[in-house]
Amino acid sequence: MGTRSISFDSPDSLYERNLIDDSDKVNRNEERILKLHESNGVVEQTSSPLKREVINRLSYSFSMKSHENDEIDLEGGKLVKDKDKPTRSKGVIRIQNQALFSGIAYCISSCSMILVNKYVLSSYDFNAGISLMLYQNFISVIIVSMLRFLGVISTEPLTWRLIKVWLPVNFIFVGMLITSMFSLKYINVAMVTVLKNVTNVITALGEMYLFQKYHDSRVWAALFLMIISAISGGITDLSFHAVGYAWQILNCFLTASYSLTLRRVMDTAKQVTKSGNLNEFSMVLLNNTLSLPLGLILIFVFNEVDYLSRTPLLRLPTFWLVVTLSGFLGLAISFTSMWFLHQTGATTYSLVGSLNKIPLSVAGILLFHVPTSLQNSASIFFGLLAGVIFARAKMRERS
Repeated sequence: MGTRSISFDSPDSLYERNLIDDSDKVNRNEERILKLHESNGVVEQTSSPLKREVINRLSYSFSMKSHENDEIDLEGGKLVKDKDKPTRSKGVIRIQNQALFSGIAYCISSCSMILVNKYVLSSYDFNAGISLMLYQNFISVIIVSMLRFLGVISTEPLTWRLIKVWLPVNFIFVGMLITSMFSLKYINVAMVTVLKNVTNVITALGEMYLFQKYHDSRVWAALFLMIISAISGGITDLSFHAVGYAWQILNCFLTASYSLTLRRVMDTAKQVTKSGNLNEFSMVLLNNTLSLPLGLILIFVFNEVDYLSRTPLLRLPTFWLVVTLSGFLGLAISFTSMWFLHQTGATTYSLVGSLNKIPLSVAGILLFHVPTSLQNSASIFFGLLAGVIFARAKMRERS
């Protein structure tokens, strides 16, 4: 639903920070003991034996008390306090559990969203993709507005200055969603995931020409593999549909344009907000709210009103249940992706996103009984593998 603009800490960095804090506390105790011993040395030269004995006993007692509750970590070579260990270990376990749960929630919501949309468009043979997009975005606006009203989340107010800055991004955003709906109606899920890899190629070229950001050879090698897999997958696709492929190619250009335009607009948009920032929830509300009037116009332009007035699907309660579920899943992707990013990091997020396409593709083939061949299956697997290689190459490039 929008670009992620949040800060995050990995479990490892949190754990290391706790260790550093513990080590600092131990060092301060040792410094106080050392100073006390130094003062004892001065006293020994001027005081009586009785005073020296009293001070030495007090010093030894303080030293033993400061260390008797400490345990030496033989592997790490650090002193770790016993009373802090259970709290820290529980904290690490809790963080790791949250990372696992957030990752599972993100994978389930992202896979389910695509599969449910495919079910609505293909199995129900619903021929109003713009109306489906409009309904999903309307649900997102209602839920985010309710959460803001209840004080669960905070969003930036939609001022006219912010709307003017964001409108170009929103036009591309709406086009990206609509072309995705149209392509998904005609192309099977597995081929959609492979063809979406072309977006990475267009984005990389755009970054090079617009932002002078150059990638290393491993990234370009992965991008080349993506192009080969997309071409071979299209050639061997037994359910090839020219209209669907045309919509998907257009979707790749719009998705890349959305990513590149967002980078240019974000800084300006932050300057016109009251807080000087634009979080994920604000972008979800902004994008989906602005898409409503534009979606209404496009419904009339593509003459979906006539279809909606004739289709019997709108009288089926099960149909409304499924499309409403798709709206909730669309918003769930934004929430779970932000939660997952916060619990892990950008590298883990991108790698899991690439790996997540594998079960999605398999589920799409099995659930919708997609006719396939060995050559097409190999092309799909090759494309998914290229996505994983690309994610790993981007990790190494960032490091």
